[in-house]
Amino acid sequence: MQPDVRTALRALRDTIDGAGLALDIPGAERARTDRVELVHQLDDYVLPRLDRLDAPLLTVVGGSTGAGKSTVVNSLVRAAVTPSGVLRPTTRSPVLVCHPDDLAWFSDTRVLPELTRTTGAGTDHATLQLVPSTALAPGLAFLDAPDIDSVVAANRRLAGQLLAAADLWLFVTTAARYADAVPWDVLETAAARGTALAVLLDRVPPGAEREIAAHLHEMLAAHGLGAAPLFVVPESELVDGLLPDPVVAPIRRWFDELARDAAARAAVIRRTLDGALDSLRPRVAGLARHARAQSDAASRLRAEARDAYAAALDEVDEGMRDGALLRGEVLARWQEFVGTGELLRALQSRVGRWRDRIGAALTGRPAPGGDLTVALESGVALLVHSAAARAAESATAAWRAGAAGTGLLRESGERLDRVSPGFRDDAERLVRDWQGAVLELVRREGAGRRTTARVAAYGVNATGLVVMIAVFASTSVLAPPIEVAVAGGTTVLSQKVLEAVFGDQAVRALADRARADLLDRVAALLGREEDRFAALLHGLATHPDDAVALERAAAAVERAR
Repeated sequence: MQPDVRTALRALRDTIDGAGLALDIPGAERARTDRVELVHQLDDYVLPRLDRLDAPLLTVVGGSTGAGKSTVVNSLVRAAVTPSGVLRPTTRSPVLVCHPDDLAWFSDTRVLPELTRTTGAGTDHATLQLVPSTALAPGLAFLDAPDIDSVVAANRRLAGQLLAAADLWLFVTTAARYADAVPWDVLETAAARGTALAVLLDRVPPGAEREIAAHLHEMLAAHGLGAAPLFVVPESELVDGLLPDPVVAPIRRWFDELARDAAARAAVIRRTLDGALDSLRPRVAGLARHARAQSDAASRLRAEARDAYAAALDEVDEGMRDGALLRGEVLARWQEFVGTGELLRALQSRVGRWRDRIGAALTGRPAPGGDLTVALESGVALLVHSAAARAAESATAAWRAGAAGTGLLRESGERLDRVSPGFRDDAERLVRDWQGAVLELVRREGAGRRTTARVAAYGVNATGLVVMIAVFASTSVLAPPIEVAVAGGTTVLSQKVLEAVFGDQAVRALADRARADLLDRVAALLGREEDRFAALLHGLATHPDDAVALERAAAAVERAR
């Protein structure tokens, strides 16, 4: 079943509000403003107006600083209901004036739900002062808004929000300011949104009314607002702070007739409501385009972090293959392990005789493999830690190259250019776990062979260490005897050590499995480091589906209409 307009609009409102636009890319600030304005217009005007098409017509009185908006409102209701004066900005909190019979409608938070209601003087821009007045006919209300060009940013934002909540704008400008850029920016917004508009030209010098009014009318027509009623108020002395009755009589008469004519009020409401609904799709389309740009930027940031940690994994892989780990402490411990040449002499014998002799060597005396195990653990952990540290620096540098990544790093609250606290301990634990897995692999592969007794007595640890050394010595343990050049001498390692225990067909698979297992473990650990960057994007960046969701929600509104 096709959803009704209200349901589709509420879904659109939630989709707009949920669009993540956190990345500081070009156009982001404007898009965020558009998102807020769309949500406000739906909350403040479109949805409540659809719920009650017969509710009182709300006229928002807006304009530039010092245009005389408050004086006009006071003069129309014949009482000082909203403060006016020479200090700027005068209107700090909005004032809404309506007939007492209409007070209940505006007291309810269906209209302008974010503003706190008060019947006393408002204290800030988040307060809406309600003033009942019998000078207004039922069905009509005036809302005195802050200046659209106020020096206070909160006032400017509120003025825009209130104008978007209006059934009718009464735009007040002066003979000295009517051609300024800011008023026309606002009037163009009214034209784009199809908002009903009336214009009041205030403080016109005597004798210049016809000339200035004609020029202003031409400008209105050029901006597609030629049908807007134009009222001209000459420069006048105020009487008790109010404009003289003869001056405001034409304006008051126009509003009184509008208040008495339900059909005319309904036509104004329909025009503005239709205009607001018509404006949704192009405005949402612009938001969707920016959401795609946000998603593309997030993808680039993800790729930069992913590339940095992929390079780290490659660095670890290369470090495992190039023999660099078999220097220094590891080399010294390996030389202790093989003894004073007995193992090397055994390697020169035939494979069949060598098996027996290496078994005797292994079972004849204990080998100092514990020190070699620790040296390997430290060396591999250092390799992984160094690669992770460079990845963190690289990913952070890539993100800092643009405003989007810089903003995310600022939001993170942690130093992502460093490894996580405790990373070195995690790396050492990873290597110890891997070493245990290698020994288990040796144990499983040796089961059922004639060497089982020797493996059980000594061979698991010893052979496991040889497997580990083979992993770090070459890309292929089936190559001819591997020579690992080190400062101060050369040590010779051969795959025949493994062949003696497992046979030549199983050697490649054994070393490859051990190497792949270690790389998998390192990849998982580096992945957790990369997740720090991914988590920032997941929490703040635009989801790839947001743009499509916005377009679908806007299309659903059109179908429902």
